[in-house]
Amino acid sequence: MSRICQVTGTRPGFGNNVSHSHRRTRRRFAVNVQSRRYWVPSLGRHVRLTLSPRGIRLIDHRGIDTVVAELLARGVTL
Repeated sequence: MSRICQVTGTRPGFGNNVSHSHRRTRRRFAVNVQSRRYWVPSLGRHVRLTLSPRGIRLIDHRGIDTVVAELLARGVTL
């Protein structure tokens, strides 16, 4: 599963590990994505989404129908 939130578009960040001697090596900051299953009344079926916690809160705030309509308008396959 790629670590990209389908709602917010959050992707991994990149930076450096800095050792005690101050040497720098590249590292990756992974996103906390979770697979969630929602019932979408407008589609009449369940939809599985890969979401970050901010995306989950967005669905709780706006509603699943509104968020799914925006995803479909963007061309995301569900």
